[in-house]
Amino acid sequence: MKKVLALTALTASLFGMAAQAETIRFGIDGNYPPFAKQGPDGKLQGFDVDIAYALCGAMKVTCQIVPQDWDGLIPALNANKFDAILSSMSITDERKKAVDFSNKYYHTPSRMIAKEGLKVDQNAFKGKKIGALRASTQERFAKDYWGKAGASVVSYGKTPEAFLDLRSGRIDGVFVDATVGELDFLKTPQGKGFAFVGPDYNEAKYFGYGAGIAVKKGNAALVSRLNQAIDQIRKDGTYKKVQDKYFTFDVYGK
Repeated sequence: MKKVLALTALTASLFGMAAQAETIRFGIDGNYPPFAKQGPDGKLQGFDVDIAYALCGAMKVTCQIVPQDWDGLIPALNANKFDAILSSMSITDERKKAVDFSNKYYHTPSRMIAKEGLKVDQNAFKGKKIGALRASTQERFAKDYWGKAGASVVSYGKTPEAFLDLRSGRIDGVFVDATVGELDFLKTPQGKGFAFVGPDYNEAKYFGYGAGIAVKKGNAALVSRLNQAIDQIRKDGTYKKVQDKYFTFDVYGK
């Protein structure tokens, strides 16, 4: 009887250790400051990274960040390279065909950056070039809106590369998430002479319903856990602490 009890206790102990050792791997594109960039130590840092760690804390699991370029995120998820994508990915009806999403964890508009004073409508870039992140909602909108009116849309694997080409005159505008455009370009010395031009763009058809965390189709259990964790860090103040580290406004949105 003692042996049985000892074995039961050992099994329970090992089970507890296994539960404590659970790891959730988040795929993140590190070329999207202030949401994610490579730090001096070579590791990714930024809002998305801190939110990942906050959610892991709420779920009481170990957090692993897996760097992955943007256009390879969904293929890598489906190849089991990581468990979820936490990389400012907008929740859209098109993407829902390939992945399942958590609730949003932030929502910001998209804006056009160009030379100060430019008047922007659908025909403003006829015969000109617009930069956008490859496979992004911004790229899709730019092609449908300005592209059909005669603009050329140049796709970039990394948003900072588009800003470099804008600065050098190789393109005429960059269509980007407003937060990224402001903090990574307009508020830097390289952004002098440039500004947001035209309105905010928020059409759900293109830009979805905010940024969510993507998981493989059918993984309802992980979606539920992530939603509960998002709610928890919103309620306990952890979300606001992370937000205030990077932004002076409510990035969660309405």
